Amino acid sequence: MDVWEYGCVSVLCLLLAGILGACASQQVGNMESAQEASKTEPAFAFEQVVAPFEVRGADGTPYDHPFLGGLNVPRPQFVDIDGDDDLDLFVQEATGDLKFFEQVGTPTAPRYIWRTDRYRDLDIGEWYRFVDMDADGDMDLLGEERFSYIRYHRNDGTPQQPAFSLAADTLRDASGKALFSDRQNIPYLVDIDCNDKLDLFIGRVTGTVMRYESAGLDENNIPRFQLLTERFQDIEIIGQVMGSLHGANTMAFADIEGDGDLDLFWGDFFEPGLLFLENLGTCATPTMSGTPIPFPTDDPLATSGYNDPVFADYDGDGDLDLFVGVLGGAFNPNVTAADNFYLLEATPDGFELHTRRFLSGIDVGSESLPTFADLDTDGDLDLLLSNKIDSEDNATARLYYFENEGTPTQPSFQLADTLGLEPAFHYAPALTDLDADGDLDLLVGTWNKDIALYRNEGTPEAPNFVLENPVFIELTRGSHNVPSFVDIDADGDMDLFVGEASGELNFYRNDGTPDAPNFVLVTDNYAEIDVGRRSVPRFADLDDDDDLDLLLGTEAGPLAFYRNTGTAQAAFFVPDSTLSLPTPAFSTPTFADIDNDGDPDFFSGGISGGVLFYANRKR
Repeated sequence: MDVWEYGCVSVLCLLLAGILGACASQQVGNMESAQEASKTEPAFAFEQVVAPFEVRGADGTPYDHPFLGGLNVPRPQFVDIDGDDDLDLFVQEATGDLKFFEQVGTPTAPRYIWRTDRYRDLDIGEWYRFVDMDADGDMDLLGEERFSYIRYHRNDGTPQQPAFSLAADTLRDASGKALFSDRQNIPYLVDIDCNDKLDLFIGRVTGTVMRYESAGLDENNIPRFQLLTERFQDIEIIGQVMGSLHGANTMAFADIEGDGDLDLFWGDFFEPGLLFLENLGTCATPTMSGTPIPFPTDDPLATSGYNDPVFADYDGDGDLDLFVGVLGGAFNPNVTAADNFYLLEATPDGFELHTRRFLSGIDVGSESLPTFADLDTDGDLDLLLSNKIDSEDNATARLYYFENEGTPTQPSFQLADTLGLEPAFHYAPALTDLDADGDLDLLVGTWNKDIALYRNEGTPEAPNFVLENPVFIELTRGSHNVPSFVDIDADGDMDLFVGEASGELNFYRNDGTPDAPNFVLVTDNYAEIDVGRRSVPRFADLDDDDDLDLLLGTEAGPLAFYRNTGTAQAAFFVPDSTLSLPTPAFSTPTFADIDNDGDPDFFSGGISGGVLFYANRKR
């Protein structure tokens, strides 16, 4: 099978293989020491893979994109970007980045394959729109120029082979003044009055809509726009919360009635659904109805608000289906942290909800944290995945158990259960055999409490985690505690590191024995490491020198890598920039040899509630 069928893309050759002289002190070396590291060929290459093996939901249905990383605020658009007469899919989830899914099926039986999280490395800011700005037959790209202007990427290629270049840092009006568009309001371009001139619509936080019309090209072939009105059709959207007139907004125009004119659809921060303004005029003379009504009219959409509508005949049946990216507004975004990419199919009886997860994958809401262990002692690694808050019970987080029903070399996961823990937010699990009885016990960090011990009162094959001590580890400070077990001094028992909101590390040395641990606080600022906010520590021997290196997730997203240039008994961590993997905000890395080939593969949770996977292609 072609490598693209698995959704792979090579990203970075990462780790240097040389080793500095061993040191006995547990402290961080300086950057000059890091630069002295051997400059040999990288020992490891990581490759992002979205569908490396099968993962199934609770009902047994395989996910199409299991390791996509989750979606919280999907902003979709369907575009035939490669000129093959079917609609490809773009989705923005994070600021600046644009995911691309190629349509590899047929026009009437679409199938989408992930290609990249960063299409052409284009920076689109907070929003994007594909549109043929210069009427040359190919799609150009607009995005946000920070902050709240309109960047123009011109397609200098062809409809089959696009090639984008930054043509203007912002669009301008006919007088040369930069066009301003609040970054939380997503504009729309369409020929509303059938005069072969593009109209630009910009929603305002007051609930009104500005209309510009194309004024031709300037001397640099950049489109200019003339302001026609600041109150298009006298529209003024009043939100449902306390009669508010303002809110972040989105819009779309589409002819859903087949009468040849374009109707208006509006999503607003303070509106739980979509609002529909019917065009009662003609194509040449649009006249929007004065009162917006909820849509679909027979069964209105109801979400957490700030809905981004997109109409597209994605299945080639001759009618426009409705897609909605739920960006999360005034109606508790936690409830749509996982169910937020709606498809409502057009039928003779109206629009019918088909799915709330058009791109299915592992997604437990927001701020996910993965942990791997052989929970049922069948010789392969199972997955525990926690979140910040449960979308169905906002009084607690949830810990999900994905059982590996495959083999050590060919994994296959099934969402089997959730673990019943005491209510808390931001579960952070860590597994080890604390009492040397042959089964795994569970430590759990949380948002604002100490670290709890859940003793395994079951068997190695069928664990039963029972709360034994809610304050097994009493922390000196901090919140968002993330425990991590590792034998940092190679004395045969597990020591404990704890990440926290401050970005620093707590270190507890085990002065007990393998069957009777005694964790003693050595320092709450281990080696003076500070990654800013929300440290998540993980250890693995990444350079094959028989000691453990340190990787930390962060709130901002970029990983912090510290190579151990000491020994297995006396670690000496040196900041090292050679490991750089694209990870989301609130990154929660972990390592697991998921294919049993002898080297650690990389996984990470993050803000969007899913899991990213990077296969380790050891050289």
